[in-house]
Amino acid sequence: MAVLETIKENNTFRRLYRSKKCYVYPQIVVYAAKNRLGKFRYGITTSKKVGNAVARSRCRRVIRAALSEYADELSQCKVGYDVVIVARKKTAFVKSTQLAEPIGDSLGKAGIIGAKAHE
Repeated sequence: MAVLETIKENNTFRRLYRSKKCYVYPQIVVYAAKNRLGKFRYGITTSKKVGNAVARSRCRRVIRAALSEYADELSQCKVGYDVVIVARKKTAFVKSTQLAEPIGDSLGKAGIIGAKAHE
C-alpha cells in the first residue's frame, strides 16, 4: 500500500477552502484543487464542534482509514491534487467503511480517480 503525503501548511488549507470544487456529504466536506507538485496530498481538519479531543482524534483516524482504501490509485495519479477533508458532527458516529463511499464519490467527481474506481 502506498503512503500518501499530508498537507501541513495553513496557506494551502486556505487556498483549498477558496477553491471552487467542494463536495458536501452528511458526514464530511471535501475540498479539492490541482497543485503544481505532480503528486496527491491530503489534509484532515476537525473542529471543536465535532466533540472532545477523543472524538476528534477518532474522526481523523476514521477518515484516514477510509482514504487508505484509495491509496494505490491516488499514488499513481499523473496530475497532482490537494484535497482537504473536513469532519462534521456525524463523522464521530460512523465507521470507515461508511465513509469510503462519500470519499470515493467526491474523488471521482473531482476527476482525481477514475469513475469506475469508486463504484
